[in-house]
Amino acid sequence: MRALSRPLIRLAGPCEGQPDPCVGCRKREAGGVLVDDRTIRVEVPDEADPVAYLRSASRDAFDSGAERVELLVDPDHSRLRHAAHRVGFLYEGRLRRGRTTDAGSRDVLLYAMVAGDDLEGPAGFSFVMNAVLPRTRVIAHAVVRDTADRILLLRVSYKSDWELPGGIVEPHESPRVGAEREVLEEIGLTRTLGAPLLVDWLPPYLGWDDAVEFIFDGGVLQPDEVAAIRLAEGEIVSAHWVTAAEAVPYVSELAARRLTWLDENRPTTTAYFEQGRPA
Repeated sequence: MRALSRPLIRLAGPCEGQPDPCVGCRKREAGGVLVDDRTIRVEVPDEADPVAYLRSASRDAFDSGAERVELLVDPDHSRLRHAAHRVGFLYEGRLRRGRTTDAGSRDVLLYAMVAGDDLEGPAGFSFVMNAVLPRTRVIAHAVVRDTADRILLLRVSYKSDWELPGGIVEPHESPRVGAEREVLEEIGLTRTLGAPLLVDWLPPYLGWDDAVEFIFDGGVLQPDEVAAIRLAEGEIVSAHWVTAAEAVPYVSELAARRLTWLDENRPTTTAYFEQGRPA
């Protein structure tokens, strides 16, 4: 990829007989690297001030009709990353082996601005930083018991461990609302959940990043409510009412520790756990 000698983007004039430049002309005449007919990718020369260069290059690109300006950044290039944040480039992810060097291919970070991004004031800064700062998955489950004090566990179609009703909390959804939604989806019951019985930090596992899990008090189901359970077709294979001791062979070691603790302690306030143990 050729580095720009100056922050100048030139899009071709109209093709002969055409009101707008065609994709081929735009690629041939671009003063930078034109990824497609609406996206320009810039590189900052080593000798340039990265903040000034990116501001000028992005402004010229948008003035020339581009809808999107991209920047690829080496993960170790902290100065350029910070410059991209200051100018308003949004972090969009990591391109695995996205750049070829003399030493071989390596990962790069993809940043971009699009025409119309609102970058003014505190909201603009938050918009940029929200994409950069770490995010942690939130999981929410519910302990639902029957009148015999047994716990409801679900056998799901996509893994061997049985689970409490619940699942991943959606973006902008509270943990309680997420758990109530999952309970409705999985067993067909509308439940108003109580306070969290425990909150557990989970380390990275089987390709997943770390997560925080909320386990809510799902209350006691009466016989007519148990009879009204309808399992989500294709996702939930079967439902089982078990004691914590009976659950041990069917759940993960971490889940077994938590279920045993809940049965033995019957908490009335929220407990904090890490890796399935009180912390």
